[in-house]
Amino acid sequence: MSGYDRALSVFSPDGHVFQVEYALEAVKRGTCAVAVKGGEAVIVGCEKRSALKLQDTRTTPSKINQLDDHIYLAFAGLNADARILIDKARVEAQSRKLTVEDPATVEYMTKYIAGVQQRYTQSGGVRPFGVSTIVVGFDPNDSTPQLYMTEPSGIYSAWKANAIGRNSKTVRELLEKSYEPDLSTEATIKLAVRSLLEVVQTGAKNIEIMVLEPGKKARTLDAESLSTYVTEIEAEKEAEAAAKKHTRSSQQQ
Repeated sequence: MSGYDRALSVFSPDGHVFQVEYALEAVKRGTCAVAVKGGEAVIVGCEKRSALKLQDTRTTPSKINQLDDHIYLAFAGLNADARILIDKARVEAQSRKLTVEDPATVEYMTKYIAGVQQRYTQSGGVRPFGVSTIVVGFDPNDSTPQLYMTEPSGIYSAWKANAIGRNSKTVRELLEKSYEPDLSTEATIKLAVRSLLEVVQTGAKNIEIMVLEPGKKARTLDAESLSTYVTEIEAEKEAEAAAKKHTRSSQQQ
């Protein structure tokens, strides 16, 4: 690389900023987070960080964070970088509310977060945020679910469903196959849980799912509800595998 990765504000001859690409690698090593937009709700799920034996889990930060009453953010990547970005976003959400006397829209907050991330890709003496974020919620007086993603480079885009973090490509492939528009809330939750089970081997105990619906407080699914969904999904997988086996054997005959 001949030293082109030593300074943030230097392009390599083929047009790359290597520090930004390293930040993307940090995101790929983070625990997985997924979001799915349904007809009436948006579901955010993540792989729980494993706590140490002596750690107090009550004060261990979650990967799903509240920016405002109607906007939540999930992240993958460096936890310390995410904390700073979330604090900046929370201050901006309150500042916006005070200035224009209306809560910020989901797109406005996404654009702000992406703008902060982009500023850190073009200044000397700093490094990019090693974090990708998924921003979800509902605009004021609107019941249409919103889902956006930002990257360390400052790119932001709207999605129907997406995943970030470790093994996100595998999860995204499952979402592409299984996603349908205007899913019911139950079906959306099940799809989010199923996609996370692709990368989480320990089942329900290491999964966190949050449900956002218009005009209601966000709710986190308890362990019992999650176990029910996991059991249903595993039974469906077994039935699919048995059906495929039966089809294969009948074709061979």
